[in-house]
Amino acid sequence: MSQYLEFRNARCKDCYKCLRECPVKAIDFNGHQAQIIEDRCILCGHCTLACPQNAKIVHSELDEVKRLLESNETVIASVAPSFISSFGLNDFAVMKLALAKLGFHDAEETSVGAQAVTKEYARLLKTGEFTNFITSACPAACRMIQEYYPKALKFLAPVDSPMVAHAKMLKKQHPEAKIVFIGPCIAKKREAVESEMIDNVLTFEDVTQFFEERHIHLDEITSVSLDRKNGAPNLAKEYPIPQGIINSFPVLPEGYEYIAVDGPKKCLEALKNIEHLDHVVMEINLCVDACVNGPCSLVKDGSTKATADIRKYVSKEKRTMTGKHDETSLDINLTTNHPRLRSHSLAASERDIEAILRKTGKMKPEDELNCGSCGYATCREKAWAVYNGYADIEICLPYMRERAESLSFEIIQNSPEGIIVLDSDLVIQDINNKGRELLGIVDENIKGRPAVDFFSPIEFMNAYNKKGRVDCKQLFLPQSGKYLDMSINYLSGQNVLFGIMKDVTDRVNYEEQINKVKMETYETTDGVIKKQMRVAQEIASLLGETTAETKVALLKLKKALANDNIQND
Repeated sequence: MSQYLEFRNARCKDCYKCLRECPVKAIDFNGHQAQIIEDRCILCGHCTLACPQNAKIVHSELDEVKRLLESNETVIASVAPSFISSFGLNDFAVMKLALAKLGFHDAEETSVGAQAVTKEYARLLKTGEFTNFITSACPAACRMIQEYYPKALKFLAPVDSPMVAHAKMLKKQHPEAKIVFIGPCIAKKREAVESEMIDNVLTFEDVTQFFEERHIHLDEITSVSLDRKNGAPNLAKEYPIPQGIINSFPVLPEGYEYIAVDGPKKCLEALKNIEHLDHVVMEINLCVDACVNGPCSLVKDGSTKATADIRKYVSKEKRTMTGKHDETSLDINLTTNHPRLRSHSLAASERDIEAILRKTGKMKPEDELNCGSCGYATCREKAWAVYNGYADIEICLPYMRERAESLSFEIIQNSPEGIIVLDSDLVIQDINNKGRELLGIVDENIKGRPAVDFFSPIEFMNAYNKKGRVDCKQLFLPQSGKYLDMSINYLSGQNVLFGIMKDVTDRVNYEEQINKVKMETYETTDGVIKKQMRVAQEIASLLGETTAETKVALLKLKKALANDNIQND
């Protein structure tokens, strides 16, 4: 589990949208769930914005800050200048009062530190020692350079970010104070831990929740108008918008071209070509439209207005502040070191890559479609991810589709049962060879044609009207001379009718033959019985006549014997 960011178990549909949006491919899929690869992640937060299931979990430090505020510690908030757009304010005093109600001892704009960073940039550029110069205000961009673009590392300004610079300034004034940074950036959480200057980081979303819990409404806090003050306006309040860092220079150091690059794609392109540039100062932000569009910004799809709000805020600063720009040297060391970082990912050999490609049917270069459906830009990048265990080899849409279609085709075509699919208009969508045979269809091109042209689809109509299953037993098809048992299912998800036909002609014929034999046997048996009855009756009749004659004879004999006895006496 990542210390700063992770995905909750959600209804992940294997869309890989988060992976496609990740500029450094720091996402693994395990059990159909996205997971952050912590040592590769630069915490830009683009994956969390891309997820259609809103599965992001940005680990909150709100409970820790609450405990800190309830202690006797002096807690000071450093508020990122993009608060203007996220909270819809035009006066920092309102935010300061609201934070005081939460228990903060004091609050300042982080742009105070940004102003000091700009001065350090100017000092370094005036030395002429840099062939190219990349700003260091975006921690996600700095991390990406440190880990993935080592050739650009020598151009990265060795200067603290505005957050760290401001924390150093606050610590100098209040050595025992606890510093809490408030902003729209997830990457600031890791930067705060590594700098050891900031105690906690709250996102704008955290602060909004905190305000709601304490029933603090910013629109109910009386706005405090800014009086004209002595001193120069803080142009560094433009840091959170494109070209904001460039515009924060009162006078641009000569000898350089100044460009602003924002968004992952532009940043990747710029860093890949940095060595081909000469004397270019590059303001770089991983977020499109810079910090006003950060992953935890409260502005959703409104970065144009957010940019306008920031510019208006700075214009107001210019109108209400008087005096010349302060050119005094800083008494705080803002120099920092950006070391080369390495992840634990393994480099795959060409043999390993090709072996993995072959497993998904990519035998030659033209088989590598580089469609990006898996989340990786090329098939070779995907093979590298498989080699490192970051992706399953089966995650390849063309391969999976081809395999599924091939498998389903073979199963359907070689099925001993007839299979047919009709749409809701009873038009044939698919049929296998057995189905043609059973239905007596000889035409080859029947897909897209009405079923009624070939057979009576009454049973299919019944199934569609019923929106369920219909079973037909021993259905006779005169066009093929076949008897069928047919099961028709309505598939609601696809709005189609799926029919499975079983040839029961032999069984029906066998049963008819058995019935015929039974009838013949019955008739034969009945004839024999009738004949036997006649014989029996005839025998009985003959036996009856013989018995009568015998009886008469015996009676005569008895009588004769009786008379003979009388005479002898």
